[in-house]
Amino acid sequence: MKKILFSLMILVLLASVSCNKYDAKGNLIKKYDELQKATWLVGEWEKTDSLGTLKEIWTSKNDSTFIGQSYYFQNEKDTLHFESIELMQDQEHLIYSATVKGENNDTAIPFQMTKDEDSLLIFENPKHDYPQKIEYRLLKNKGLSILVSGKEKGNTRSQTYLMTKKK
Repeated sequence: MKKILFSLMILVLLASVSCNKYDAKGNLIKKYDELQKATWLVGEWEKTDSLGTLKEIWTSKNDSTFIGQSYYFQNEKDTLHFESIELMQDQEHLIYSATVKGENNDTAIPFQMTKDEDSLLIFENPKHDYPQKIEYRLLKNKGLSILVSGKEKGNTRSQTYLMTKKK
C-alpha cells in the first residue's frame, strides 16, 4: 500500500512539473492568458467623418504587453488629440494604462479589466475624473465599438466611437 501511495505522489508531482514550460536557460515561461483575451484588438482601426479621422493602432510589444496609439486629426496635419496606451498583464490582472498628451502631467492613468467575454473588454478606474469606464467591443460585422463613460463634474456622460479595421 505504501508503494502505491508513494508512486501516486510521484506521478502527481511529475504531472504538475511537466505542465510548466521552460526556455533554453531553464527559466519558467509565463502564460499571459488575460492578455490573450485581447488579441482581436491588435491592428489598425479607423473612423472618419466630416470633422476628421480617429485612428487607434494596436501592436504586440512582447508576450505580456500590447501598445496602442489613439489620435484624432483633421486634414492629415492637425493632430487634435494624441493618446498612448499600454495593455499589460500584471500577475493575473489586465491593466489598460492611458497617457493623454497634455493631461495629468503626461502621466499614465491605469484602468483594470473588470469584465471580459469573447468580444468584450471592460476596464474601470472609479477614482479617475473622466472617464471611469472604457469598453471595447468587437462587433459582428468585425467593426469595433469603443465606449468611454462615467461622471464628469456630477453629470453622467458617455461617448461611443464605431471604428472599422484597416487591412
